[in-house]
Amino acid sequence: MIQLRPLLCVFAATLLCLSASCKKAVQATKAMPAFPVKVQKVTLQQVGDSGEFLATLQSRNAAILQPEVEGQITKIFVASGASVAAGQSIMEIDPRRQQATVNQQEATKQSQQATLAYNRAQLERSRKLFEAGVISRQEYDNAVSANDASQATVEATDASINQQRVQLHYFTVRAPSSGIIGDIPVRVGDRVTNTTTLTTLDRGGELEAYISIPSERAADVHNGSVVELLNEDGSLSVSTKVNFVSPRIDTANQLLLIKAPVPNPDHRFRNDQLLHARVVWKQLSKPMIPVTAMSRLGAQSFVFVVAQGPAGAAAQQKPVKLGELIGNSYVVEEGLNPGETVIVSGTQNLVDGMPVIPQA
Repeated sequence: MIQLRPLLCVFAATLLCLSASCKKAVQATKAMPAFPVKVQKVTLQQVGDSGEFLATLQSRNAAILQPEVEGQITKIFVASGASVAAGQSIMEIDPRRQQATVNQQEATKQSQQATLAYNRAQLERSRKLFEAGVISRQEYDNAVSANDASQATVEATDASINQQRVQLHYFTVRAPSSGIIGDIPVRVGDRVTNTTTLTTLDRGGELEAYISIPSERAADVHNGSVVELLNEDGSLSVSTKVNFVSPRIDTANQLLLIKAPVPNPDHRFRNDQLLHARVVWKQLSKPMIPVTAMSRLGAQSFVFVVAQGPAGAAAQQKPVKLGELIGNSYVVEEGLNPGETVIVSGTQNLVDGMPVIPQA
């Protein structure tokens, strides 16, 4: 018992010191001036369980212009970005060889027409001689056959000339409709074939977002699923809905193609433009806080909430687990409950337990 007395004395002294330290801490906190802060009530908001992917915008009203004939480009009448009307000339492919073919066939037709005129006259003479009994039936039939053959030859040549003239029309590439000319990858002097892309023509209007998602998410997406197209800063640009889900997975990359219409009344989007897209699998109710409410110490995120302190309202530091950033707000996965009052300004000047003056 005598040996325990010194230990009890030490324990009592320690309690007195701790009590004194606590009193000093409380007195120091009470001595702090109250700091005015802006606050916000924590409420549940609808957020999506989602995934983010790249979307390619495709126009439903864009055409790829390719030549109908082969040859060398001799003229380009428009520039990239120009507005054109339906039927307007865009390019010319060297038509001289085709024009020479047309001229040659027209000359051949003239010769054939002269032969036809001669055979027609011969037929008329043969008819009169046959009726007069001067020539035989065989001679008359030969004259009829020669005339008919000449007539058929002229008609065949005439059809061929018309065909070659239509072909000549294709050496001038014209706009199939009004629209805006895209990039022109060819130059004067280039030789083009039927598979060469000359340019594109965009008639404007609605676009479609093409998005490829992992095959394991195939069961989570359907017609009507929400798709959010994002700006560069991550903010929402356009919200739309899936209107097509491919019936098959791409075996080459195990991705599933989905599409969503993209309204474009102000023409801010372009054909073949790449955007970040958020595909929402389902909607959840989660607390959200503005980015100004969050502070970080190492890898741990904190917020300050308004609690009751010795001198009234005080800042209480709470660790939280944050989810994705949506616009200028974080989704809170753990650490906050609806109804709590979170401090959204001046958090860099706060310490745990510091008196505050909440302001809405």
